[in-house]
Amino acid sequence: MRDRAREGVRKGGSRAKAGLAYLADRLIEIAPRVPVRDLATLRRQFPGLGPEQIADKLVTGAMTATSTVGAGIGAAAMLPVPPAMPTELAAEITGVAAIELKLIAELHEVYGVRPPGNLKQRSTAYLDSWSGERGIQVTKPSTVSSALNTHMKQQLRQQIMKRMVRNLPNLMPFMVGAAVGALMNRRDTKKLADRIRADLRKIQVPWDALPDLPALEKPADPITMEEVTRDVGRRWPGSGRFRR
Repeated sequence: MRDRAREGVRKGGSRAKAGLAYLADRLIEIAPRVPVRDLATLRRQFPGLGPEQIADKLVTGAMTATSTVGAGIGAAAMLPVPPAMPTELAAEITGVAAIELKLIAELHEVYGVRPPGNLKQRSTAYLDSWSGERGIQVTKPSTVSSALNTHMKQQLRQQIMKRMVRNLPNLMPFMVGAAVGALMNRRDTKKLADRIRADLRKIQVPWDALPDLPALEKPADPITMEEVTRDVGRRWPGSGRFRR
């Protein structure tokens, strides 16, 4: 009996690790497809506002979006027979991460510290910022790499997985229902934004001191929230089948 119990725990742990690895790879894959507004676009959309005021607007919008994701998953789970919970949880983790990646990228624009490099290089830097819950240190080459080689991808993957494990207790609103799930996601996005903003304020470049920045490249195939949650739900490691 004890041996069977140990084997069950081992298999469960292996499936969980495989699931987290899958989600980490999925985030690395979709990060360059997350649409990001550059500083010029944000200033046009929020005329007359300064950096802190625009940042407040961005954070509020992201908090609303992640709370909506949490409420949706929480409401589904309160049904008499909930959908496949691992799939629902995977969809929420990925959806929240995509929203927060967009927030981090746009906060860097607002504070005048856009990381150098092309679309893929900046996306990698934003992933590093998200997984470490800190602003990008643009003066350190290690935080803005020129290429995501195999070793660096593995490091980033491990860092993303650790971040997911830290957040798992707060990313399970199906245990408590829609209202509390929404509140938890809203709170955690606010906490992340506060940390990022505190870091960015230390290296902020005033708008009038910025050089003329080129417009950000637009993703050739920008991802939508519907696609994020749908694609993750189709295949969950350990399920042995595609989910529709």
